Amino acid sequence: MFIRNNWYIAAWADELVQAPLPRTILGEALVLYRDKSGAVGALEDRCCHRGTPLRFGEVVDGGLQCGYHGLVFDCAGSCVSIPGQAKIPAKARVRSYPLVEKDGFVWIWMGDAGEADASAILDYPFHNDRAKWPHKHTVYHIDAGYKLMIDNLMDMTHLAYVHKSTIGGSNAKIHVEAQMKVTPKETGLHYLRWMLACEPPPTYRKAVPQLQQVDRWQEFEFIAPSSIVQWSGALNVGMGAQQNRDQPGGFSLRLFHGLTPETENSCHYFWSTCNGYRQDEPEATEQLFNEIAAAFSEDKAIVQAQQAMLDATGEDRLVDIVSDSARIHMRRTLHRLQDQERAIGAEASDHATDHR
Repeated sequence: MFIRNNWYIAAWADELVQAPLPRTILGEALVLYRDKSGAVGALEDRCCHRGTPLRFGEVVDGGLQCGYHGLVFDCAGSCVSIPGQAKIPAKARVRSYPLVEKDGFVWIWMGDAGEADASAILDYPFHNDRAKWPHKHTVYHIDAGYKLMIDNLMDMTHLAYVHKSTIGGSNAKIHVEAQMKVTPKETGLHYLRWMLACEPPPTYRKAVPQLQQVDRWQEFEFIAPSSIVQWSGALNVGMGAQQNRDQPGGFSLRLFHGLTPETENSCHYFWSTCNGYRQDEPEATEQLFNEIAAAFSEDKAIVQAQQAMLDATGEDRLVDIVSDSARIHMRRTLHRLQDQERAIGAEASDHATDHR
C-alpha cells in the first residue's frame, strides 16, 4: 500500500524543459512538463480522446499537445484546444496532480488534491546557497522498493563492507562501535553517529589531504515517507568537532536522498551532493559527486539483489539486530501513516455507504 496523501519528489526542476517527461509514480503513469510560461504540470499520461499516451506529444502555446490528434491540455488538465473544433466538451480533460517547485525539486501530491498543503514540504536551503554549498545532483532508477533503499540509509554499519574504497574505509569496527543516538519524531526520526579518533576513509582523504586522525560524524534526519537529509564530515582530533562541527579545515558534505515509489518493487532515487570544504573549486565538487556516485552504485547493486531475493523467498525469516534501531523506528512510522490513511479511506467509504 502506498502512502498517497503526502508530498513526493516527481523530478529535478532542471529535468523539465520543453520535452514532456514520462514517469510512473505510485503505480500511476504520468507525464510531466514545463509550459511556455515556465509553469510545471503533471498529467495522467493518457489523452481523453483516444487514450494515446501524452508522452508522445509536445509542448506548444497553451500547454501539452497530444501527438495523435493535436488536442492541447493545460497544467490543470483542461483541454484548451481541439483542431478543427471551436466548442470543447466539458468532459475533455485529463487528471492533473498538484505540483510545487521548490529548492531545485518538483514535488507532487498523489492523493486527495484538497489535502495538498505546500507548507508541509520540507525546506532544503542548501541548494540555494551555491557559495557555501556548491552541489550536483541526479536521479537513479532502482529495481527495488523504496523502503529497502531507506533501510540502507538507516543502518550505516554497512559502509565498511560495501564502500571500502570510498566513504566507508576498511575498518568495520569503528562503524559497528560508533556512538549513536536515535531520536524519534512525529514526522520520522533523527540520528547522530560519532566515530572518534579514527582514520578518514578514502573519499575524505582525497577531498582534504591534510586529514589525519579524525573525529567523524554522520547525522541523518528521516522525514516520512521518503526523504532523508544527511550531514556528514570529519575534523582532525583536537579541533573540538563534538562541540562545533561547522568550522573550516575538515571534510563536510550534505546529502539529500529522495526515494519516490514507482511500483511496489521499484523506485526513483533523487540525490544530491553539496560540497562543504573546497567550495571555490568546481573540480572538488565534481570529484565528490563521482565518489558518492560510485558508492551509491554499490548500494544500488546490493539492494536490487536483496529485492530479488526477498521476492523469491519472502521476509518471514529475517531477523533484527542492534544496528537496526533507526530502521525499525522508520518502518513503524511508515506503518503508522499507512494505518492512518487506511482508516481515513474506510471512514470515507462508510460515509458514502450511509448516504446511498
